[in-house]
Amino acid sequence: MQLYPKLITDALAQVRYPGNGKNLIEAGMVEDDLRIDGMHVSFSIIFEKSTDPFMKSVLKSAEAAIHTYVDKDVEVEIKTKTTQAARPEPGKMLPQVKNVIAVSSGKGGVGKSTVAANLAVALAKLGYKVGLLDADIFGPSVPKMFHMEAENIFAEMKDGRQVLIPAMKYGVKILSIGFFVNPDTATLWRGGMASNALKQLIADADWGELDYFVLDTPPGTSDIHLTLLQNLAITGAVIVSTPQAVALADARKGIDMYRNDKVNVPILGLVENMAWFTPAELPDNKYYLFGKEGVKRLAEEMQVPLLGQIPIVQSICESGDEGEPAAVKDDTMTALAFRNLAEAVVAETEKRNKELPATHIVEMKK
Repeated sequence: MQLYPKLITDALAQVRYPGNGKNLIEAGMVEDDLRIDGMHVSFSIIFEKSTDPFMKSVLKSAEAAIHTYVDKDVEVEIKTKTTQAARPEPGKMLPQVKNVIAVSSGKGGVGKSTVAANLAVALAKLGYKVGLLDADIFGPSVPKMFHMEAENIFAEMKDGRQVLIPAMKYGVKILSIGFFVNPDTATLWRGGMASNALKQLIADADWGELDYFVLDTPPGTSDIHLTLLQNLAITGAVIVSTPQAVALADARKGIDMYRNDKVNVPILGLVENMAWFTPAELPDNKYYLFGKEGVKRLAEEMQVPLLGQIPIVQSICESGDEGEPAAVKDDTMTALAFRNLAEAVVAETEKRNKELPATHIVEMKK
């Protein structure tokens, strides 16, 4: 049988790309490099990006179409090309970011997200370039805390790649999966889907130049933590806990995760949240509702700094619910506590960078 180009292109016109419903020829996805050598045919199919979910099925369908509409004995060689530049490799995803700070907690309900959000705002108020990533894929709370539930995130082409443009508020660049999902619907994703979404928020976004990239991680230890550790060289971790014994026990597990031999992420220090209750009408009074200085004792035991003690003040809850983090204001007890926390994080980060080698990503052996 004599093969010629139109036989091949007519066969490929029978294959539709699921992304837009057009056939490969109509969609302009067949590169102008068709070669025929006897019964051997080679050509390239163009995809927008290397992670195209339809790539494998389209390649199989293209080969099957040639065997069906041309000849079953044709030897088909298909190459792929992408119009979008490849995603940066793990460990090189944020080349302009100086410090990556993971804010973690051993358990939920200790105010970790509140601390992360206010730490980011306080760092920005100190004059640093700051980014905040809500890495709690299954329970994002940053949109609520910044009153950005209706935020629209856009994408732009930059250096051959389509990248997300983080939102900006209170001097902080912000991204959260909460910007892309219905806030009233539970996010039911398998671990792989959640990890891929997180990688997109990190690598497929234009974070630009940052002094501090704050990660609001999920509570406990999970696949999400492993994804972060495998893709980002985390400068240091900040562990948040309340003074209660049960919270302290979980905080130990969080510390152990970062100190694991395969991880080796330095602990910058602990934050004691809900350290005491101070009523607005009695600003000098302290009521230790959950125990006194439990996190301070844990810090001494684990030989890590106590970065700060954040009191329970009604204004913290009100600020979070109203979408204005407490650290935004300058003249409150809580704002001062978060400012002191930010200064302590800066000091410990600078000390860590002088005394310890750079952190490496966690490499998993197959």
